[in-house]
Amino acid sequence: MIALEPSTKKRPEFINVRVRRQDGPGKEPYWELHKIKYEPELNVITVLMRLAQQAKTSDGKSVAPVSWDCGCLEEVCGSCTMLINGRVRQSCSALVDQLLKENSDEIVLEPMSKFPVLRDLMVDRQRLFSGLKRVQAWVPVDSYYNLGPGERIPRETQEQNYPLSQCMSCGCCLEACPQYTKIELTQGADESDEAFEARKEAEFSEGFVGAHAISQSMLFNNHPTGKTLANERLDTLMGPGGVAACGNAQNCVSVCPKEIPLTTSIARAGRATTVRAVTKWLNK
Repeated sequence: MIALEPSTKKRPEFINVRVRRQDGPGKEPYWELHKIKYEPELNVITVLMRLAQQAKTSDGKSVAPVSWDCGCLEEVCGSCTMLINGRVRQSCSALVDQLLKENSDEIVLEPMSKFPVLRDLMVDRQRLFSGLKRVQAWVPVDSYYNLGPGERIPRETQEQNYPLSQCMSCGCCLEACPQYTKIELTQGADESDEAFEARKEAEFSEGFVGAHAISQSMLFNNHPTGKTLANERLDTLMGPGGVAACGNAQNCVSVCPKEIPLTTSIARAGRATTVRAVTKWLNK
């Protein structure tokens, strides 16, 4: 029999949780310190649930529960992304025991910095999804009746596409990207909702589209039906905020929770847009 080594480190009785809070869009952020009892095998979502249950700071002051976003609780939906101990990650898969190894004093929770804050740890990811619309990240169809068997996809292409298909639009790659800077607009007093949305989309269309959208472009350009929009996608990536805006920092691939080869997609997009530009020039 193999004797198990006894734990050499005493488990804490309490966990200090420091949260960066904000009461609404455009409001001044502030910090709060909370304390909860330690439990083994917690994740950050459970920590936030404990904070909501007690709704008190470490000094006993009653406060509104911390707001956050989550969905699947199994690292699939991407909605619970936040900064945890200064690093962007999914709060459902961030385990407290591991976080305490990084910082035994406290766990620090902050909203993503590249998106407007709605409240506390909840952010508005509209620009993220706008980037996917810019590159038409979908397979186009003209009907839903039975068209028979589609084009066969070689095994090599399937293996190339599958990792890209796992993107859950969590925003980790955008948070870590130096070229993806925050765009936050305020609606004017006499500005209609339609005019405000149009102004936001115009601003979004000038900013860097992001690694997630570039990678999805390569995914659908490599699909037998999706490739019918390949030139339109490449034209978008050749425009303002396209692949040329990437500084090749490679932060995106290092923080992706699905380990998607984002830099490979960016390299493929760079080559494809170059070929597209030369082809357009020769066909003038």
